[in-house]
Amino acid sequence: MQEQLDKTKRSPILGAVSDQEAAELCRTLREELIRDVSQTGGHLASNLGAVELTVALHRVLDTSRDRLVFDVGHQCYLHKMLTGRREQMTTLRQFGGIAGFPKPSESVHDAFIAGHASNSVAVALGMAQARDVMGADNIVAALIGDGALTGGLAYEGLSNGGQYRGQLLVILNDNGMSIAQNVGAVAQHLASQRLKPQYLSFKQGYRKVMGSFWLGRKLYRVTHSVKKALKQSILPCSMFENMGFTYLGPVDGHDVAYLTKILRYAVSLKEPVLLHVRTVKGKGFAPAERNPDAFHGVSPFHPETGEPKKASGETFSSVFGRTMVRLARNDPRICALTAAMVGGTGLDGFAQTYPGRFFDVGIAEGCAVSMAAGMAKQGAVPVFAVYSTFLQRSYDMLLHDMAIDRLHVVLAVDRAGLVGEDGETHQGVFDVAYLDSIPGITVYAPASFAELDRMLEEAVCRVSGPVAVRYPRGGQGEFRGDSGPEPVVVLRAGTDITLAGYGTELNELLGAADRLAQEGIQAEVVKWNIITPLETSVVLESVRRTGHLLVAEECVEQGSVGVRTLAALEAAGVQARTALVSCGRDYVTHGAVDLLKKSLGLDRDSLFRRAMEVLGREQ
Repeated sequence: MQEQLDKTKRSPILGAVSDQEAAELCRTLREELIRDVSQTGGHLASNLGAVELTVALHRVLDTSRDRLVFDVGHQCYLHKMLTGRREQMTTLRQFGGIAGFPKPSESVHDAFIAGHASNSVAVALGMAQARDVMGADNIVAALIGDGALTGGLAYEGLSNGGQYRGQLLVILNDNGMSIAQNVGAVAQHLASQRLKPQYLSFKQGYRKVMGSFWLGRKLYRVTHSVKKALKQSILPCSMFENMGFTYLGPVDGHDVAYLTKILRYAVSLKEPVLLHVRTVKGKGFAPAERNPDAFHGVSPFHPETGEPKKASGETFSSVFGRTMVRLARNDPRICALTAAMVGGTGLDGFAQTYPGRFFDVGIAEGCAVSMAAGMAKQGAVPVFAVYSTFLQRSYDMLLHDMAIDRLHVVLAVDRAGLVGEDGETHQGVFDVAYLDSIPGITVYAPASFAELDRMLEEAVCRVSGPVAVRYPRGGQGEFRGDSGPEPVVVLRAGTDITLAGYGTELNELLGAADRLAQEGIQAEVVKWNIITPLETSVVLESVRRTGHLLVAEECVEQGSVGVRTLAALEAAGVQARTALVSCGRDYVTHGAVDLLKKSLGLDRDSLFRRAMEVLGREQ
């Protein structure tokens, strides 16, 4: 089927739209975007900055057959609106609605899954190479933001892409990094001159004529070197052109007519091209332009003012940040690291209070772990605050740089478990398994703010070797106490069934225990405070008495605490009826956390019913 598509005439969705109509469409889409995201929440500022660029791309590309690869995907909303999902925007990021990131299973226009940063150029290069191998003729483009250039994978892709000899377009959406600080009018003028038909005709003819004889080829090399040196002294292109790309730009990312023109030229070159586009994050919405970081990822808000519809309360992230400031006050060795998530991880207060001990490495999680290992080797106490899903990117560094020497690196694993609306690429459901595979690591799982405060202090000040403290997004539940320093504790005594878990899933287990009590069933609730190394003696003793076990946790089944507990039961020869409730063996879709829990059987009502099944008392 793809082969057939490649041989059809290219039909861009907006191919017949005039410049004036395109400009009007941009105004309309921007208004709709603000209205829709104000209802659903999502990534607003980045999408507002990419309106004109997205419209221009769809005037040039037929994304049903051409491949547009998004990096991270924060700016894909306009693309979705233009590819048949405009009426579905009110379901954005909602359970059962359209995803907040590109998703090939959702639409043929979504070329590749996106959610993590810096991979787009490498993916696009692979698509271009496959296209050539298979004899197709579709266009391949990668859209990458300046922030993603802090990731080493981006440069691996650029380095290899520049050596490629076929069509490959990389669009650099520069909305914050000062890549082109001192460009000015001369550079803009030269960029525009390169697009004139007279120049292009002359360039092609000159290259052809000079390449036809020996002296001409020598003269061409000399003149080309002089031109290159002059251009590099004025334009911010030397890095990309040294990699092998033809550099175009920088161009105004909000001039849809000019963007369309230069995009058509870029794809006509049939070679690796980097188009540098300057945009304003939050463009067209004053609150987002004033504070783009605050409108990067937003909850529902009032479109008239930009104020959130629901006030945000205290979160695990804010408690973590406050505790870090407290601990650093008494220990000058404590340092904090993050990977472009200062506010998201709650470290903004630490950064302001102790700027000399705060390090933001950008989107480079592997670098952060290696830096932390180096700091620990020299006697500092580094704490790396990172979302669970992004810590995955540094697995080799965790094993090689941190763990072999048993270095005291503290991993503050934020957004652990279900995170909700961001979906498959962001659910923190793998860290329980991959952290357990690291020799010598200790993994804490607090269930409340009070436990996070205490466990973080233990991890930083009293535990040796690698240690992780994993905690969820958002606030705490009904359980707000502190179960103490023991690795595992019995929170509620019972005789009929053992309910075991950790973290905030404990709230659902306690709720299920209350339901069981209404049926005259006494559930024993066991809570793990440390999940690696896993202490199972308390659970084994409980199950010997109750004869029934249910373990509930927000993680994938493979490598879960439940699976490890069943192995311990078998090894000890303990016979019991058991059930494990987890996120299963597949990726978890997007949607509100309470709805996801219900769909996975992790809410208290579902756990009650599952416990009744284990007891043989199905209702």
